[in-house]
Amino acid sequence: MPVEVKRCFISGEEVQSLEQFYDAIGSQLSLPEYFGHNLDALWDVLSTDVEGPVEIVWTQAGLSRQAMKEDFERLVAVLEEVVAERDDISLEVQL
Repeated sequence: MPVEVKRCFISGEEVQSLEQFYDAIGSQLSLPEYFGHNLDALWDVLSTDVEGPVEIVWTQAGLSRQAMKEDFERLVAVLEEVVAERDDISLEVQL
């Protein structure tokens, strides 16, 4: 029986801050209540707690990048580290 891929769509129009990103990914992937809204906690929960396969697609990410500045770069770096760690999570950032 094939495993269903969980898809998480992040919209650059709607995500303009780290908190908005945490809310969006948290609700779409049903992250646990104990998920602390910070980059370390994001790494922890995505690298160990979330069952794959997961596909994260960030559309119009350029809008998020403009609003979030350095936070955007740090966030994408964490997501890329998770993807490198786990072969069942993918990330597509559409600028």
